[in-house]
Amino acid sequence: MQLFRIKTLNKIAPEGLTLFKDNFVVNVDEKNPQGILVRSAPVDVDDYPDLLAVARAGAGVNNITVEKATEKGICVFNTPGANANAVAELVFTMLGVRERNIHKGMKFCQELVGLGDEEIARQVEEKKSIFRGIELAGKNLGVLGLGKIGVLVANGGIQRHMNVIGFDPSMALENIHLLMPEVTLARSLEEAISDVDILSLHIPLNEKTNSIVDDDLLRKMKRGTVLVNYARGPIVDEQAVINALRKGHLNGFITDFPTEAILKEDTVLVSPHLGASTEESEEQCSFMAVKELKNYLTYGTISHSVNFPNAEIIPTGNVHTRFIMVNRDVPGMIGFASQTIGEKGINIVSYLNESNGTIGYNIIDLQSAISPEVIAEIEAHPGVIRTRTIRSSNNGDR
Repeated sequence: MQLFRIKTLNKIAPEGLTLFKDNFVVNVDEKNPQGILVRSAPVDVDDYPDLLAVARAGAGVNNITVEKATEKGICVFNTPGANANAVAELVFTMLGVRERNIHKGMKFCQELVGLGDEEIARQVEEKKSIFRGIELAGKNLGVLGLGKIGVLVANGGIQRHMNVIGFDPSMALENIHLLMPEVTLARSLEEAISDVDILSLHIPLNEKTNSIVDDDLLRKMKRGTVLVNYARGPIVDEQAVINALRKGHLNGFITDFPTEAILKEDTVLVSPHLGASTEESEEQCSFMAVKELKNYLTYGTISHSVNFPNAEIIPTGNVHTRFIMVNRDVPGMIGFASQTIGEKGINIVSYLNESNGTIGYNIIDLQSAISPEVIAEIEAHPGVIRTRTIRSSNNGDR
């Protein structure tokens, strides 16, 4: 039985780690792992020569060198939806705190300690109007990004009797089905932001979205909007937001990503990166990440990868060896692999090929062993990035 070395970075909820059984060794100090479990710590795949896969217990993978991983044939997983409820709940919690001035009212109450009940009651009645807030019902809520979290925020707005407009240029079909029919889908970014009272950001961080909320975008928003960022800090041009706040164009900014500059602004409400910090969320992320990593290392199957296509097939009883080929998505790779294996008299029980437009992923179940010479011949093809063998009756993984 193949023994797999797993390295954990950050604190991973132990409930998920219990899924690793006898053929897995989990160690925070592992220097050369085949699998990594991570939350927010940086991962440079160049640092780990035997690495096969990285599973991120969360949605964003900007802390992982994904492009390098793809070039090396390393699969990168995330856990979409596992922390969605935690983030969506916190968005509305923080909106409620700000719009009702709860944080200011609580600070006021703490300052009354030692005055006695009669004086406290007098001051509360005298000054409570200072903290009068507004309700969310009836307000216009814009949601940028309609993934698992964005859908929950959009639906949560409808449930709070808000007028909700959402925008996502590449919304997944499964998420469209989860969206409440009362949510209006904008045809453009400008349409989604032009007339909202609150704009909530739920987009991934990548080259296209880095600093997407800049001076130009802010100018297209109506005066008095409250901006909410519970996605990733760098999607917002911090100085542009500060300038908009000081000019009164933005009425407020709620964020989960504190910086020194932001903390100096009175109109900003900041939480210390608590979006996914619930017991339930951390457990679900851990379970999901461990399952993804375990299934990939044990069977070569893929679900929720950010750089490889999904590929899932259960090996049948007559499979001796499962051969994995990761290749660039170029013509002729299926025929090349099938012909090379078949010419050596090896019977192919089943062949699954999936592609995401960049990477081709092949699960080839064989009735007998495949020799190192055949593997070397396949690996010599310029389109092949990496291969693995997973043997069902003998130890060994390549």
